[in-house]
Amino acid sequence: MEYQYGKIGYNIPEAILYFGGDKMYEVFFKALGEPTRLRIIRLLAQEELCVCELEEILKMSQPRISQHLRVLKQARLVTERREGTKRYCKLDHDNYQHTLKSFMDYMSSPLKECELEELYSVKGSCLAK
Repeated sequence: MEYQYGKIGYNIPEAILYFGGDKMYEVFFKALGEPTRLRIIRLLAQEELCVCELEEILKMSQPRISQHLRVLKQARLVTERREGTKRYCKLDHDNYQHTLKSFMDYMSSPLKECELEELYSVKGSCLAK
């Protein structure tokens, strides 16, 4: 299964979102990097809301809300359930916390050998200019 992220339209294999990697963090932080989506996340962190409630709170149309929710679901930040014709959304607290912890571990882990080679090959090159 593949996910499409935003207007750019690149595909993200599901395994990356589940098992980590640079792309997982890129998708996660891009989803949080847009003001409307950040506001949606803050609202859903408080309680589960119906899409129609989000429309009312944010003063936005249903299609715009749905576009933002799609990005948040692709980043595994939001889960959705249906009740009749209504869609209810909530923050996926477990995945949110797991991804943040994983990111902190990633940032404190040592660089790979190829990354170290790249780093040391350019270190000090600004002084030569």
